[in-house]
Amino acid sequence: MAHKRAWTIASLAALSWALGSGAMSAEPAADVVIRGGTIYDGSAAMKPYVGDVAISGDRIVYVGPHATMEAKRVVDAAGMIVSPGFIDPHTHPDPMINSDDPQKRQVPAWLAQGVSTIFIGVDGNGAPEIADKFAKYKAQGLGVNLVSYVGFGPIRTRVVGESDRAPTAEELEKEKALVAKGMCEGAIGFSTGLFYVPQSYSKTDEVIALGKEAGKRGGIYDTHTRDYSDFTVGAIKAYQEALDVGKAAGMPVHLSHIKIIGPKVWGKSVEVVKMVDAARAAGQNVTASQYPYTGNGTSISAMLMPNWALDGGRAALLKRMDNPETLDRLKKDMATNLERTGGPNKFLFRGRGEAWSGKFLDVVAKEWGMTPVDAALKIVKQGGSQSMIGFVMGEEDIANFMKQSWTFTDSDGGEGHPREYGTFPLKYQKYVLERKVISLPFFIRNSSGATADFFGLKDRGYLKAGYFADVLVFDPKRYAPKNDFSHYDVLAEGVTDLFVNGKAAIDGGKMTAVLSGRPLPHTPTPGTCS
Repeated sequence: MAHKRAWTIASLAALSWALGSGAMSAEPAADVVIRGGTIYDGSAAMKPYVGDVAISGDRIVYVGPHATMEAKRVVDAAGMIVSPGFIDPHTHPDPMINSDDPQKRQVPAWLAQGVSTIFIGVDGNGAPEIADKFAKYKAQGLGVNLVSYVGFGPIRTRVVGESDRAPTAEELEKEKALVAKGMCEGAIGFSTGLFYVPQSYSKTDEVIALGKEAGKRGGIYDTHTRDYSDFTVGAIKAYQEALDVGKAAGMPVHLSHIKIIGPKVWGKSVEVVKMVDAARAAGQNVTASQYPYTGNGTSISAMLMPNWALDGGRAALLKRMDNPETLDRLKKDMATNLERTGGPNKFLFRGRGEAWSGKFLDVVAKEWGMTPVDAALKIVKQGGSQSMIGFVMGEEDIANFMKQSWTFTDSDGGEGHPREYGTFPLKYQKYVLERKVISLPFFIRNSSGATADFFGLKDRGYLKAGYFADVLVFDPKRYAPKNDFSHYDVLAEGVTDLFVNGKAAIDGGKMTAVLSGRPLPHTPTPGTCS
């Protein structure tokens, strides 16, 4: 009897050990369990709580107070914030994602901020050959997920050229066909940069006609509007045009890097917010995104030169500069544009390697013994880099746009501007912690779940079982940008771990060599693509 009782106790002990070890558990083992972090799941309703996130393969398999399954690896996230990987809907990473160097294709500038998905083809820059582009990125590998627009710029240049004229009926059909091609190959929508030539030569009806091709295929209208100041039509009319295009084309509207430029028009964010709120109240689907810097990214041609001077491209511009009559007109218009944006001390030349790199326009002009306009023209004529940062936005407008429920985070990140490396952590440090313009849950949601919802990114943007495992772990005490306008290409700090499709892109604060990002083609409306 004693022997039988001893056997029973031993059996129970063995059974208890087996259950505790998971040997007889019905739960499959996870690849990774992120344990004990403060979870912000990307939703509006869920309050943060301390818990675990489990990952198997490329999916999240558990989010809750305590994961009981075995794990091949455990990440100790005590004291850390665990959130969905951030989504950046407006980027310019072309030198990185098109590089032959796999380290550059990791796009570390974005990974170090906790970004797992980026959008390209913005400002109307997306060529319609989406399928070829996605196939290339899939074969070569990327560090982040990638979404693309089909853009107005390459299409109009290809069909109409750089001239200031409307397309013929035949040309318009060719443009429409190229938009359709891009949409049918996986573009998420139609993007314009109506501030830039030759897109600025278009009239609204041309934009609507092309937008309809994207709209019927389930696309979004993304726009860098025609004016953010009072250069041409004015900021208010430009934003209204964007709403009109979306309504006429049957498309949701996304106002990229929403802003107001120039001291003379600062404060107009109040009017723009009222416009967007009214459109949304009337049933129109409108959102925006924004970077948290007072300095924009621009160039001499884009910011200071009038559109008429750029008609026909660089060769035509140089001829006008050699003609005393048109040169005089050009100088007057450039001086007016400088005055409306705050003056030459507001424009810092980006990049490295040029005599004027890292200097403000007024400083360059003084060194060269000429007016700021003449200095700008000299740079244009000799063919050097025109890239500038214009400190032309006001803090009150930035804060007003930021706190709207429909404003997401974007970096507009491109070479030579600190926003490429610092947007998300700067927004956290300056506008969440210091100025308290927005809350931490708001920051996370409008950098992840809300963005994914609007753009229809299936199974992304949230920490939910069954969703793709784009998971960010960051230290709330250390998450911060480490760069500035003079040293712009310094990686942010504070991200301890970042998983992209279940693979560790950042592991224990160190960048890995993993390229687990994927192109994310949009599925067009059934029956709209032959």
